[in-house]
Amino acid sequence: MTVAAVILCASLEQALADGAGRPAVRRMVESAWAGGATPIVVVCPGAGAQVAGALAGSPAVLAEPAPTEGGPLAQIVRGIRVSLGQVTETDAALVWPGRMVWVDAETVTTLIEASGLDRGTLLRPRYGDQPGWPLLLPVQFLARLEGPPAGRMPSELVDDLVAGGVALRLVDTGDPGVVHDLSTRIDALPAFDGPPEPVKPPPEWGAAAADMGDEGPLQGPDLAPYGQAAEEGE
Repeated sequence: MTVAAVILCASLEQALADGAGRPAVRRMVESAWAGGATPIVVVCPGAGAQVAGALAGSPAVLAEPAPTEGGPLAQIVRGIRVSLGQVTETDAALVWPGRMVWVDAETVTTLIEASGLDRGTLLRPRYGDQPGWPLLLPVQFLARLEGPPAGRMPSELVDDLVAGGVALRLVDTGDPGVVHDLSTRIDALPAFDGPPEPVKPPPEWGAAAADMGDEGPLQGPDLAPYGQAAEEGE
């Protein structure tokens, strides 16, 4: 079972916001990697060389964003397609809004393990009674993301898929980071309870990328356009 993480930063400012001492985008990449997600793709319109620098040495790929007129759904599709270009055997993707900086690595692992036992189902973490992010989306539903109007938001995407007959399951993660975003300081988060019990038996995930090694970042799209854009704006 191979599950990608597609981190969707709405802006340069969001990507580089303070994530408890390091750039928010870097913190999310590290949580995704520690939790077992691979490949990891960051999509950030107007990213610039600063975001590339924040990701230097990490396992993340900084993807060229889709045209902005396509709206958030186009960025999600772009991120997933880049993931499939990195690892063709990718089974699902964590759709991860860039404001959700405090998601714990254990939550990533919990969702990946749950997807191995419940393939073909949308999985959404919850904390208490509140559904959160990231959403685990099986890539078999990718084509459905290209049909809705460009203005649809990620939360509306979930509603559209469920209305179209796709099963949705909420997974209790005990992680306040799935519902509290950057507007909440890390020291103000409620207690992390962890999932009520581990998923058993744990499936094999990430096997398709096992031969990549972890000595350096994954090879991704050329970052030169970002650097050029940054220099031109100076």
